[in-house]
Amino acid sequence: MSFNKTNRKIHKWGSIIIALPILIVLISGILLLVRKDFDYLQPPSQQGVSTTPTVSFEQMLEQVKSIKKAEVNSWQDIDRLDVRPSKGITKVRTKSQWEVQIDNESGDILQVAYRRSDFLESLHDGTFFFNNANLWLMLPSGIVLLVLWLTGLYLFCQPYLKKAKKKRKHKGE
Repeated sequence: MSFNKTNRKIHKWGSIIIALPILIVLISGILLLVRKDFDYLQPPSQQGVSTTPTVSFEQMLEQVKSIKKAEVNSWQDIDRLDVRPSKGITKVRTKSQWEVQIDNESGDILQVAYRRSDFLESLHDGTFFFNNANLWLMLPSGIVLLVLWLTGLYLFCQPYLKKAKKKRKHKGE
């Protein structure tokens, strides 16, 4: 079997094998790039009163507990806190994908919105499917994509290399 035939087979079958994972990474990556431009994907950051935080985390937790759709009863229902002193807010992200933005000085709730960008991130890195999908699905897909890039580059350059070799051969005669 020649190198060229093997190269073409690798390129063809590798493309088929990783088509779906790479499509998911591609589409979710595009959406993640523009997530801040679409409020539907990621809620816009509000502006607080002051850049100096004075509200305690316990006060913030009490505020978030008052929002029924956030489904928060304790700290175990909170995924993370994103404190933004320069904007004067703290984004409280719940495990139920809701984001509550609280003013760092007054403790007022500035915004409550559903956050879809976390779902997109989990699709993008593969963890939506199962916990180690980023290692067992996305990493191999990335390696195969690298091989496809190399084989595709070879397939693209091959005719030009043949022409150049032919020209050199004819010049030598």
